[in-house]
Amino acid sequence: MTKFLLAVHVLAAIVAVGPVTVAASMFPPAVRRALASPDDARAVETVALLHRICRVYALVGVVVPVFGFATASDMGVLGDAWLVVSIALTAVAALVLLALVLPRQSALVEGGGTREATVRLAMFTGLFNLLWATVTVLMIVRPGSTTGA
Repeated sequence: MTKFLLAVHVLAAIVAVGPVTVAASMFPPAVRRALASPDDARAVETVALLHRICRVYALVGVVVPVFGFATASDMGVLGDAWLVVSIALTAVAALVLLALVLPRQSALVEGGGTREATVRLAMFTGLFNLLWATVTVLMIVRPGSTTGA
């Protein structure tokens, strides 16, 4: 059962978190292009599509920690330091996405954005991506883990 849970957890992370990180990273430059060419319908559509990808996959991403907890419980590592840190960083990443990235994207999609707003958004997006990269490394390295990695 552990292998199944782990496989679903990893696949969910790839399928759900991957698109959010890529689309969120592409969003600020896409908005800048749309701001530079307000009559370019394709640029505006791209911005809206990237925002939709971020919103939808953020919801789908809830599956990742659900199966992560199930996997950790089955492996008996819920109290391990590397996992506790990963859980905390995942919570911070979710908070950054929900409180700082998505609302700013929504505001820019609705119009009235500035280059400064896209720079700020890019900073928060970078923080979100850095948090996820750190969680990924912790999941692979698992310092102090007794599970054989």
